[in-house]
Amino acid sequence: MREPVRVSTCGHRFCDTCLQEFLSEGVFKCPEDQLPLEYAKIYPDPELEAQVLSLAIRCIHSEEGCRWSGLIKHLQAHLGTCGFNVIPCPNRCSAKLSRRDLPEHVQHGCPKRRVKCEFCASDFTGEAFEGHQGTCPQESVYCENKCGARMMRRLLSQHALTECPKRTQPCTYCAKEFVFDTIQNHQYQCPRYPVPCPNQCGTPSIAREDVPTHLKESCSTAMLLCPFKEAGCKHRCPKLAMGRHLEDSTKVHLGMVCALVSRQRQEILELRRDVEELSVSSDGTLIWKISDYTRKLQEAKARSNYEFFSPPFYTHKYGYKLQVSAFLNGNGSGESSHLSVYIRVLPGEYDNLLEWPFSYRVTFSLLDQSDPSLSKPQHITETFHPDPNWKNFQKPGASRSSLDESTLGFGYPKFISHEDIKKRNYVRDNAIFIKASVEIPQKILA
Repeated sequence: MREPVRVSTCGHRFCDTCLQEFLSEGVFKCPEDQLPLEYAKIYPDPELEAQVLSLAIRCIHSEEGCRWSGLIKHLQAHLGTCGFNVIPCPNRCSAKLSRRDLPEHVQHGCPKRRVKCEFCASDFTGEAFEGHQGTCPQESVYCENKCGARMMRRLLSQHALTECPKRTQPCTYCAKEFVFDTIQNHQYQCPRYPVPCPNQCGTPSIAREDVPTHLKESCSTAMLLCPFKEAGCKHRCPKLAMGRHLEDSTKVHLGMVCALVSRQRQEILELRRDVEELSVSSDGTLIWKISDYTRKLQEAKARSNYEFFSPPFYTHKYGYKLQVSAFLNGNGSGESSHLSVYIRVLPGEYDNLLEWPFSYRVTFSLLDQSDPSLSKPQHITETFHPDPNWKNFQKPGASRSSLDESTLGFGYPKFISHEDIKKRNYVRDNAIFIKASVEIPQKILA
């Protein structure tokens, strides 16, 4: 850097640059002695200038790494080539940077540099090229669906739409999305894919999932079983011929239905017996509640020898099957004056395993329903041992039922009089309770 040296009116010397800085800041005093300066009387000092320019210095960028040193008068020429000297970008992009960084900037970083696209050969500024990269229609790229195809970007959308084997496409029939190269396999299973009737009835096309319904309800050539198949008819014919079969087989079908009804009635009876057996008590004790006592007593008075029957019960598991009956208005010597109770032996499931005649002690009780906290209940109780010679304690025949008159049980025609029934709470809430119990030796239970 080479600047003229000037001498002020006060004798102090300044370089031109320093003097101009003082004056530009409005300072018109000498910075050395603060005396007023007259710019017109400030003059150059060539001798001092020559001395200054002959001084040895280092580059102003020495701290940044420049190793140059020399005379002041050669500094300006050095700065014109110094790699550390900051200069503006020649493309006028407003960037300032060291001379050694300038080539990289001009070639790669300057937004105003000129760049040519290697694919489409178009010319761009560096700034515009950044937006062009990744969008050039001429650039060769791989398919985004990873099918392996490579093509110019401008052809990619058409490829993805109509050519790519990995593109997704809805099934024409069920509208679900599939990869294109699997959609053909899907059509072999698609529930809405149209197929012909397997019976070739002439229906043009049927959705695959609708074929069973078509065969069952609409197909004129479908083979049908006769609607009386449950009754035993095994006829099978096309749907169109079924009407004729039904007309021609009316009597046969009627006979089949009657036989079916008969079988079902028998099954119902057997099931009912099984249910009754399951509900029967099997601990040798029966407590029989006779509800609506007043009405039933009046009914018994209106109908001579009217007998009520208890549910059956077993003496023990796999034991004798028994049943209690009651004449509310009495029977025999107790008629019209007493309550009569009897017990009978019914045909049971396990009779072939038991000892006969039935010979175990039986106890009847009419239960007193008085409140035990107020008075001690006074049950009416009678006990007897069966007579082994009496026919109704012999092994019953399989045909004998609980309603046969010949099975009138053994018991007490005068168990309790109508007058005595009124003396205690034997009737309460219009109901009585009759208890029957059988004493079975432990050995028979083992």
